[in-house]
Amino acid sequence: MHLLPSAHPSRRSPEETCICGGSIGELQLSSVWSLQLCLALVKTTVMGDVCFGVVLAILAFFIMAINALVAVALVRLIWKSGCLGMCFVLNLAIADSLVGFTITGLVTEELAGPTHHTPRDYCILRMACIACPSAASILTVILVAFDRYLAIKDPFRYFKVMHGLVVGACIGGLWLLAFLIGFLPLIVQSFQQKTYQEPCTFFGVFHPTYMLTIFCVAFFPALFAFVYIHCHLLKIASSHAQQIREREQIRSSGTCPALQPSSDTKAMRTVTILVGCFALSWSPFFVGSIVQAACGGCILRNVLEHYLWVLGLCNSLMNPVVYAYWQKEVRLQIYQMCLCMKRKVFPLFHADSRRHTPSGTVASVHTISLPKFEE
Repeated sequence: MHLLPSAHPSRRSPEETCICGGSIGELQLSSVWSLQLCLALVKTTVMGDVCFGVVLAILAFFIMAINALVAVALVRLIWKSGCLGMCFVLNLAIADSLVGFTITGLVTEELAGPTHHTPRDYCILRMACIACPSAASILTVILVAFDRYLAIKDPFRYFKVMHGLVVGACIGGLWLLAFLIGFLPLIVQSFQQKTYQEPCTFFGVFHPTYMLTIFCVAFFPALFAFVYIHCHLLKIASSHAQQIREREQIRSSGTCPALQPSSDTKAMRTVTILVGCFALSWSPFFVGSIVQAACGGCILRNVLEHYLWVLGLCNSLMNPVVYAYWQKEVRLQIYQMCLCMKRKVFPLFHADSRRHTPSGTVASVHTISLPKFEE
């Protein structure tokens, strides 16, 4: 039995890849049993690609939905309170929403199967569009940490300096840097792979030295600054908690005060979660990319692109919970939005609930001027 190879050697079907060896036309199957085994492996590969596409589709949906909800809540909150510091968290939600939107192209790539053909230039552009909002998300995390550091360390100077022009310049400069990082392979041709073999993947078009450069120039300094800022914030929070305890002891003057949960524990928990979510999400991918770049014989592309990269994408799903929903202002705003939606979608149910509500009670929602680091 002879099977002709595909017209495009770089895009052979799984059946041909299984039958043909190192050179086109060399027959590798010697029995019917081997053919059946080969077809079973092909089916397993195709099902694996479909499962990976489904996982990406679910992840993209939740990333876009949750970050869009948080972004709407932050816009309403900024409009009401005028807190410009929230603009950085809003930018984080927008960047993460774009991350979810850009990976939808990979969903169609995985679900289309091995017969789908993606041109090289289009694949490079797609991967650059994915890398750009991912870089913006990572840089915004650092910017949010620096904003909180300034607000806690010197709040009076912070409110004098932080105005609309400064916020706009910071966000604009951040996106320019993100565009430079994401589209750097289009500017520097040496960061592109010399040979392109489909399917369209990150390391299929980008050379590992690109990730090594990004790690040394951008990610490692950003991670160091992120850890340093939050450790300094922990030190400030501990000193504030110590001052509060000393004042409470002076006021108590011999009486035995009730034991309360320590603010140091809350601050330590907050710092651990913030640093842990960021480091555990992206560090494995960048470390694996460095190993791939340093070890020429190592084949880590499948692990990097199907596992570690997806772990990094999960950071865009955790950011709205870690940076937005933990703040009482954002939680109250989302709660008000849900109540408003319930009144519009279920007006009869709302009228029935108002019938059972005492007329003398009025629900009031208090807004908070500035989110506390210890909470």
